[in-house]
Amino acid sequence: MRKLKNSELDRLNVDEFKQAPKTPLIIILDNIRSLNNIGSVFRTSDAFLVEKIYLCGITATPPHNDIRKTALGSTETVEWEYIENTLDIVDKLKSENIKVVSIEQAEEATMLNDFQPEIDQTYALVFGNEVKGVTQEVVDASDLVIEIPQFGTKHSLNISVSCGVVVWDVFSKLLNP
Repeated sequence: MRKLKNSELDRLNVDEFKQAPKTPLIIILDNIRSLNNIGSVFRTSDAFLVEKIYLCGITATPPHNDIRKTALGSTETVEWEYIENTLDIVDKLKSENIKVVSIEQAEEATMLNDFQPEIDQTYALVFGNEVKGVTQEVVDASDLVIEIPQFGTKHSLNISVSCGVVVWDVFSKLLNP
């Protein structure tokens, strides 16, 4: 097997990306501290044609060198907006019939492997702070809470890893219902 060169990967250019139909997914980052995590979420969002990212609370915004380092240009492709209060965007999206889903460990959470997205529904996935997770008030306002099953000794995954796992899972389920 020969590794493919980047020129052989047939990726979209920036203009083609902006014109391409998007996956019905929105990402909400609720008080993310690490600029590297933010950049990684941008990169994942680019890979799976996410509609938009909302950066909330203490979450930093582009342009910033530490975001740029991991985003690798995806801050130029993925639409984003800063919203100071996470609940404001949660309420707004819910009023637009977008289902808000917190990715968190909570009572009565749906395990990711059991979650089956509705095909004609847009989902806003909320990822929380590296230490405190998604704020309780945002969990309370969510339509659903999804938990990533874990089997080791640690209590959580890195937020950028969680985003990659959840976005890939929902993306693949939407492609193959």
